[in-house]
Amino acid sequence: MELKLINEQGQASSTVQASDALFGREFNEALVHQVVVAYQANARSGNRAQLTRAEVKHTTKKPWRQKGTGRARSGSTSSPLWRGGGRTFPNSPDENFTQKVNRKMYRAGMASILSQLAREDRLVVIDGFGIEAPKTKLLVQKLKGMGLDSALVITDNLDENLLLSSRNLHDVLVLGVQETDPVSLIRFPKVIVTKAAVAKMEEMWQ
Repeated sequence: MELKLINEQGQASSTVQASDALFGREFNEALVHQVVVAYQANARSGNRAQLTRAEVKHTTKKPWRQKGTGRARSGSTSSPLWRGGGRTFPNSPDENFTQKVNRKMYRAGMASILSQLAREDRLVVIDGFGIEAPKTKLLVQKLKGMGLDSALVITDNLDENLLLSSRNLHDVLVLGVQETDPVSLIRFPKVIVTKAAVAKMEEMWQ
């Protein structure tokens, strides 16, 4: 499998040989969907809490007498039918949203995503990606010089200047290979990967 190699101006200079198992796999939509949903579910903290009708603050006084008012009988303001009443099936703070994905399935899902990005010409390789100082302006100028406004940059090791420069940019994300996740790969229209990062990906997910 050959991946496009670009220069500092964003122009294709040559190609890089990459693993067919990682970048030449057929797209498996069902598997990718399962991997993405599981990743998002595992990121949930599960700290929301709701009250039952026994836990809400309320008076025990009967709202109105049983008969003679013409209204439906009511015994307590803590009823789930009432505004401010308790929930029938409340969410508990210890709720667990995690979903298990086997290592083999996760690797296959990541390979399927990377292969589709390569087919759609959304994934490119660069020899190295860095800036001289931790300044957002320098990173913006570098990306604009490559003809990009939004991109995911994956490096073999996180450069501090690059990481600090990208923190204030909502449309730019810098990740190391080990921090790369399926949601970030799908989210950005362009993915820039260094040559050293491609080798690490082949070691991790092949």
